[in-house]
Order: sequence, then C-alpha cells, then structure tokens
Amino acid sequence: MEVIKKTMGRLLLGVVLGLLLVPLAVLGWFQFGHPPVAVTDPPLPMEKLITHVPLHARISREMPRTVPIEANEENLVAGARIYRDECAACHGFSGKASSFGPHMFPGAPQLWKRHHNGKTVGVSDDPPGETYWKVANGIRLTGMPSYERILNPTQMWQVSVLLANADKPLPPVAYNIVRGLPETPEPAPAESGKKPAHKR
Repeated sequence: MEVIKKTMGRLLLGVVLGLLLVPLAVLGWFQFGHPPVAVTDPPLPMEKLITHVPLHARISREMPRTVPIEANEENLVAGARIYRDECAACHGFSGKASSFGPHMFPGAPQLWKRHHNGKTVGVSDDPPGETYWKVANGIRLTGMPSYERILNPTQMWQVSVLLANADKPLPPVAYNIVRGLPETPEPAPAESGKKPAHKR
C-alpha cells in the first residue's frame, strides 16, 4: 500500500511539473527562440489543419443559406465596382494578379484566376453565403479585414454574388471593371475630314 501511495505521489508530481514546464518552455521559445512570425518563415507543423478546421466549422454554422439579391446586371456591376475599390489590391483583377497578394501569409487567393480543373474561377465554387461571411467577418491573421462596418449588407451581397458568378459571362461594364479597365471604352476622337491648313 505504501509503495502504491509513493508511486501515485511521484506520478502526480510529474504531472504537475509537466503542466508547469510546458508553458514555461513555450514562453521561453517565444522569447528567445525563432518562432515563425515572418511571412517568409515556414508554417508550424499542422498549422493549416489547426486553422482551417475551426474556420470552416464556424463558417458552416453561421453563413447565410439564402441570397437576398439577384445576380442581375445592376448588382453585378455594383459588385464589380466594390471589388475594384475594396478587394482588387490584394485579390487581383481578371488577367492581372495582385503584385503583393500572393506574398502575404497565407497568400491572398487571386479571385479571377482559373483553377487547375479549368472550370472554377476564384471562389465561384463556394456558396455565396460563405463568401458573404468572409467579407463581413474577415479572417484573423490573414490580412482579410472585416467589412461589416465599411460596407452595408447589400454591398457585401453584391460583391459576394459577383464572385459566385466569376466563372460565368458578366455584363460588359462589370467585365471591364474586373479586368481593371475603364467602365466604358472612351470613344475614338472624331475625324473632321478637313486637312490642316498650310502656313504661308
């Protein structure tokens, strides 16, 4: 009986010391070690899994299931303007990737880039409600801000519906905007048909 008590006491002491030493070791590593805080550092083991599983679980629970606006010309053009002004710097234009977005950690997805399957463009395979959740809430430690206090719900839906339709033909004005072009092409200067007068 005495031996069992001593063994249990040592085991309990080992657990207590372990509980105290692990946080101290982690704190020491944060202070004096080389934790991956730079964008160029390699990720921690299982970092992607640790961050993606809870993110996708929360989005799945909270994202809206119904889309309150139509994917019509008015909303797609409005969404394209919002995308140009608020998103393109990180996520790029159609045919022109962002210069710095891919060098963030994690890299900002280029939302007009076609996937390897040749069909999906950006997040067009995600439900619009998932994109809306990301736009409204942002994603911590990724550089993706929350637009909840910047855009109103209609505007967030407009850009979300635009991105859901990135793999489909867009109205000409919206198409020009997401390519980083003027909304409407400037008319060519009219030719007068008159020859310039010669100086005497």
